[in-house]
Amino acid sequence: MTSSGPAPDILSPDFARDPYPVYRILRDDYPLLWHEATESYLLSRHQDVQRAVREAVFSSDNYIWQAEPVHGRTILQMSGREHAVHRALVVPAFRGNSLRDTFTPMIERNARELIDGFRRDGSVDLVHDFATRFPINVIVEMLGLDPGEHARFQSWYSTFVAFAGNLSQDPEVAAAGLRAHDELAAYLIPVIQERRAHPGDDLLSTLCEAEVDGTRMTDEEIKAFCSLLLTAGGETTDKAIGGMFRNLLARPEQFAAVRADRSLIAKALAETLRFTPPVHMIMRTPTEDVEIAGGTVPAGSVVTALLASANRDDRRFANPDTFDVFRTDLSATTAFSAAADHLSFALGRHFCVGALLARAEVEIGTNLLLDALPGLELEQAELPPERGVFTRGPVALPVRFTPTA
Repeated sequence: MTSSGPAPDILSPDFARDPYPVYRILRDDYPLLWHEATESYLLSRHQDVQRAVREAVFSSDNYIWQAEPVHGRTILQMSGREHAVHRALVVPAFRGNSLRDTFTPMIERNARELIDGFRRDGSVDLVHDFATRFPINVIVEMLGLDPGEHARFQSWYSTFVAFAGNLSQDPEVAAAGLRAHDELAAYLIPVIQERRAHPGDDLLSTLCEAEVDGTRMTDEEIKAFCSLLLTAGGETTDKAIGGMFRNLLARPEQFAAVRADRSLIAKALAETLRFTPPVHMIMRTPTEDVEIAGGTVPAGSVVTALLASANRDDRRFANPDTFDVFRTDLSATTAFSAAADHLSFALGRHFCVGALLARAEVEIGTNLLLDALPGLELEQAELPPERGVFTRGPVALPVRFTPTA
């Protein structure tokens, strides 16, 4: 480990304002750093973060304390055959025919309903009025839940995200997360039991009936997966949409190119996932001592893998601090698979189950927004700031456009 001079702090106000200069210092001078406040080892270079999210020696036992209190036990905490079986139970719902035939129409419907609410106004906050609502609305409909409960789901989602990113261990944030866990369980468990008795054509019924090698998910496991889907599925898509439009609108030539050639949306999303990823860091726990980044990480300790830093590593990407939908060292073809060049969906056995769903939501939503909002541009010259440490994205994105009927 390098220890020449004072190291930057990922919980400092400077980091909160703009983490990318801090990431550069970490990569160059502190590729492996013990961070006292989070009691974890920070990894910041692409090759090291890639190892932490791919190699089996880096377990996901950290989720026992980081996620299990609010979600319950999910596939995040599982390993070996148990993980393989439970992943096989849920993955088919997010791939192939299920995604294309079942979920695409509801994605389109939810996007249109939101857009119809503001397309005549001439201005809108794309984050508040679209990005934060769209993925949650889709998930609620996917699960076959009451759309009248959108506000409650939005509240639970925000609370779970805050719990996951509570690096400073604020007791009020932790307590709110535990309350939300109990509220969601009280709501969902009776619904799950009803779907077992009277299955429909929704995702919740599919999960109730799914079976692999004689294994079915319990009520608690289904509830835990739905809780995780609400959080991970909502947060990544929300911030990916807001971040992509922020990146493009700040660069009118690239925005014009994407508007003219919609096949570039996938490239713009892939570059957004690299340049301003929704999730900036994930944690891992090595099961044995690991030699990495010039030092040793002891077994049982916590590693904080800085995904956003790895995605800006000039050892891997050319001109990494430049947003460029046309860059040649990032493949849009593999960007939503376990072979991705960026690390924003992790890699290996814990690659994000909902990556293709997120891609479908962003591409469909973006196409519909571009169709409905001609003349789209930022309302103010000053670019709205990003906020967040564990997850990060624009908190607002006011835009103006030519109203349409």
